[in-house]
Amino acid sequence: MQNAYISHKTKLILLFFVVVFLKCNDIIIEAFNFSRSVEKLNYVLNYKNSNIYRIYHNINKSFLKKRQFKRNSTVSFNNNVKTIDGDVQSDDTPVEKYNFKAEVNKVMDIIVNSLYTDKDVFLRELISNASDACDKKRIVLENEKRAKEAQNIVNDPTSSELSSEQKTPEEGKEGDSPDDNIKKLIIKIKPDKEKKTLTITDNGIGMDKNELINNLGTIAQSGTAKFLKQIEEGKADSNLIGQFGVGFYSSFLVSNKVEVFTKKENRIFRWFSDLNGSFNVSEIKKYEQEYEDIKTSGTKIVLHLKEECDEYLEDYKLKELIKKYSEFIKFPIEIWSEKIDYERVPDDSVSLKDGDKMKMKTITKRYHEWEKINVQLPIWKQDEKQLTENDYYSFYKNTFKAYDDPLAYVHFNVEGQISFNSILYIPGSLPWELSKNMFDEESRGIRLYVKRVFINDKFSESIPRWLTFLRGIVDSENLPLNVGREILQKSKMLSIINKRIVLKSINMMRGLKETGGEKWNKFLNTFGKYLKIGVVEDKENQEEIASLVEFYSINSGDKKIDLDTYIEKMKSDQKCIYYISGENKKTAQNSPSLEKLKALNYDVLFSLEPIDEFCLSSLSVNKYKGYDVLDVNKADLKLKTENDQNKSDNINKLKIKYEILCRWLHNKFSHKIHEVRISDRLIDSPSLLVQGEMGISPSMQKYMKQQATAQGMSENEMFGGQSMNQPVLEINPNHYIIKQLNHLIQIDKMNPKNDEIAEQIFDVASMQGGYTIDDTGRFAKRVIGMMEKNAQAYLKDVQDDIDITPSNNYEDTALNNTTPNDKSQLNSEQGGINQNDSISNNTLQESNENNSENYINGNPQEAGSEVSNDKQFDDSSTIE
Repeated sequence: MQNAYISHKTKLILLFFVVVFLKCNDIIIEAFNFSRSVEKLNYVLNYKNSNIYRIYHNINKSFLKKRQFKRNSTVSFNNNVKTIDGDVQSDDTPVEKYNFKAEVNKVMDIIVNSLYTDKDVFLRELISNASDACDKKRIVLENEKRAKEAQNIVNDPTSSELSSEQKTPEEGKEGDSPDDNIKKLIIKIKPDKEKKTLTITDNGIGMDKNELINNLGTIAQSGTAKFLKQIEEGKADSNLIGQFGVGFYSSFLVSNKVEVFTKKENRIFRWFSDLNGSFNVSEIKKYEQEYEDIKTSGTKIVLHLKEECDEYLEDYKLKELIKKYSEFIKFPIEIWSEKIDYERVPDDSVSLKDGDKMKMKTITKRYHEWEKINVQLPIWKQDEKQLTENDYYSFYKNTFKAYDDPLAYVHFNVEGQISFNSILYIPGSLPWELSKNMFDEESRGIRLYVKRVFINDKFSESIPRWLTFLRGIVDSENLPLNVGREILQKSKMLSIINKRIVLKSINMMRGLKETGGEKWNKFLNTFGKYLKIGVVEDKENQEEIASLVEFYSINSGDKKIDLDTYIEKMKSDQKCIYYISGENKKTAQNSPSLEKLKALNYDVLFSLEPIDEFCLSSLSVNKYKGYDVLDVNKADLKLKTENDQNKSDNINKLKIKYEILCRWLHNKFSHKIHEVRISDRLIDSPSLLVQGEMGISPSMQKYMKQQATAQGMSENEMFGGQSMNQPVLEINPNHYIIKQLNHLIQIDKMNPKNDEIAEQIFDVASMQGGYTIDDTGRFAKRVIGMMEKNAQAYLKDVQDDIDITPSNNYEDTALNNTTPNDKSQLNSEQGGINQNDSISNNTLQESNENNSENYINGNPQEAGSEVSNDKQFDDSSTIE
């Protein structure tokens, strides 16, 4: 205690022995995390800030690179220590070897309560074990049959059938051939509500005493796996399911006590455990009727259910679980099911008089009988040439509880590194769970089976999001599962499955498209948005998926066209695919952005939904079959024509001419726009509001804001602090309004009329571009004010040509058309009609409404034609 710190030399010596110990002892290296050891040494030796830490780290790094985990190698570390066959020997210190130990109760608790996420799987596991037992017996019977046939051929080459004397002892007892015995293999499930037990019985291969102890008493020892090794060389046709040796213990998920009765070689043994860390095994000497189900061989498992697990005694629950997990097990599964019949019988309680008709009553008869549950055949295992379209449709409706026929299906098998069979369907209508959320996690579209046993229907690991709408089956013999057989382990096999499913799905859709007609249109209307998501997310298959999507366009009318058709109909001088975003077809069609493209007779696709813009903008990054995909609402759009050079020179001159106007507009709207440019695409419109290169369309902005609001995020958080709104104002230098504004700016920048014209130009451009005007009230007042000024100017011009003096009977006519109350109110409020007024207020308002539109359009003569043709206003039209 005199010196709290260890010397540097001592630290090095200690550290050296630590490295030697860790290098030589395989068990410690494998049991502990080496980095944690470093951390602990760092604390104990107090060398965190010293150079010794770096020395140790470098030694450790070098050591791990050179280390070879081979127990049979001999490595000399120094003259006194040797490693032979994995055991460390030293001349100075004897090495002791220990085995790992585990608390059985704790291990069982982990298996029962942590290995499985759903109690329901206990029935799947026990049925799978029963199926394995039946399959083992099938293999044994088939091998015996082949052996007997071979022996029979040797003894009598003219006969290939077994004689009755040559039957096996078991066959002789039942009096059936091996084939008949195979057909009798069965799994039975019997609930008993009185005893609160659930019994699962099979007449499979059974177990002897040693197998019973080893298979059920040794955790993680799979009798099935051992059996598979024994028959591996024989290459038997096996569908054995078990592999981990823990499935049986799932029975303790729902039961406190478990009894197992099993018979093999004419001996019956009983295994019992209540999960207290031990189990009992005894032999049943006296034959009883309850063992009739396993009279030749088999296993009977009796579960004494927990109080909270009574639901597993109900017929409906057991049928539901069997249909969900084990419907396609190859052996029949029967349940002791309660049945109810109603029968009409004479009512003896009613006394009858002579001539009275016999009175009848209905009685209820309850009885039990064995009911086969797994009646649906796994058609994916059959040759598709032997199946009809009706077979596929029927399977689809029964399996996925659908009421309508699928639009298309594909049946395929894959063999190789991974083998699996699959049937995929395109539903006839959108599944209800996808109607609210197109990527609902509860969609459960593809059902995964391993050796016909259902694993899960959340097969997202191998199905991309854009195929969420598919329904189908994937059944494999060798998929990697976790111990609980509920989750797929990630591996290259999943990647193989993914690729094959995607390619088969695309081919199925392409076949549907080639067929065309109502089915293809229904598919596009129902699932077209999923294809567009596929274009965005599936880069590997982007072009193949993009060839299936369709859009409206300028020239397509009410029909949609695909990208290939668009390319076929392109003009010879058109080098790109163009699209425009809009809220609807009419809005998009009338956009000022299309004026130049229409003049060139170029077709333009319409992006009418946010997903359309996602899809087309994704194609703009990677091109489509060598063609650029361009948004015409982008500021940097370039339209190549024959007069490009002349146009460029002209634009440069116009930039100089309108430089002051552009600067003035940019300063005025600097808080709303990024830039003001001279446009080369506008023909009829004075201005246009478009987005910069990194900006998004107004419809997409609205969608993104809605998403941000729904998720409780601000706009800055949604866009990562970046502004997705980068509007650029383009002005048409050839338009009279722009020329007028440019002239006014040159004369007097401070003229209020300049602001009024500029604001009107900007608001109209915003509306045409799909943007929302900040102050609609101000915009409305400004429009009305301009209309009013035009109306006043018009009336002033035509006043001398029109006799606007009211007729002598004006007042009388007006008053005669009103009620007495109206007359008194009119006289009191107005004091009569002023004869000196040139025209009544009503007349001015009507004139304004009838003629302002034509005047604003530049046709004052047309606007006043109706009045000039009739010099006098009609009395009835003055006050209406």
